[in-house]
Amino acid sequence: MQSRTFAALLLSAVAVTAFAQSAPPRPKITGISHLAVYTSDAAATEHYYVGQLGAAKLADPENPAGVKFAFSPTQYIEVLPLPPNSGVNRLDHIAFNTTSAEGLRNYLAAKGWKVPAHVDRGADGSRWFAVLDPENNKIEFVQPPANPAPVNAPNAIGHHIIHCGMLVHSREAEDKFYRDLLGFRPYWFGGMQEGKVDWVSQQVPDSHDWIEYMVTSGPSGTGIPANISQQSLGVLDHFSIGEKSVEDAYNVLKTGNRLDGRHDQGPKIGRDGKGQFNMYDPDGIRSELMNFHASEKPCCSSFTATDPAE
Repeated sequence: MQSRTFAALLLSAVAVTAFAQSAPPRPKITGISHLAVYTSDAAATEHYYVGQLGAAKLADPENPAGVKFAFSPTQYIEVLPLPPNSGVNRLDHIAFNTTSAEGLRNYLAAKGWKVPAHVDRGADGSRWFAVLDPENNKIEFVQPPANPAPVNAPNAIGHHIIHCGMLVHSREAEDKFYRDLLGFRPYWFGGMQEGKVDWVSQQVPDSHDWIEYMVTSGPSGTGIPANISQQSLGVLDHFSIGEKSVEDAYNVLKTGNRLDGRHDQGPKIGRDGKGQFNMYDPDGIRSELMNFHASEKPCCSSFTATDPAE
């Protein structure tokens, strides 16, 4: 009996080893690709992203009904028509760049994650696929074209989207996907009050861009809380443009009469010790200008990885 038990255990160990050896390596995840949002007023949204933030308006490589507002050849905001019965939600997905969309799809499939049957191809030669994270947030992985076309955006208030954030209920649940499976790395966490975690920053494995869990204090579970307003949800679902000096960027916007709509009264220092300035698109999605580096000591935790750079 003991010999049969030993043989079974040995066979199981060999099978696990063989599976581990057969699982493909994870391709690099190299940073933020884009944030895809909905608009209820296309003209007003274009004025915001082009006239205020200075992005270049281009054709959407993924969806002919959408518009791409680009800050660089590989980073942009994708704006899509507002679907019927969308309620307060204005976020479609967050996307990360990878060196191989097909390779990453195969990697996730080998790890048991639900993936689509194939990778899609964009009009610009990009490749991408989408999955759902543990809280059913739609996440895309994009392989940019081999030679991305230059972007003519001389008035862009910045050219590097350093992070995107979204509403999250469970830090632990999300970590199983972003950290345990994909290899994201902790960067910083903090909250409005000491001892309370409201924001958790996890850097992508192969650069210094990050995703920010905007941890809700509402009911546990997944999805959008029934009692949240569109304005509050737009604060959580956001993107951030890196700046050498938020103060200088703010002055460019102010002197150029580029501060329409809702925005902060002026720059401030965030709880992470970095300068920041918040603006909101016509549907309430927050655009955050943020210094690459902290100028004051952060609250709550220390930074545990290198800052992004221009």
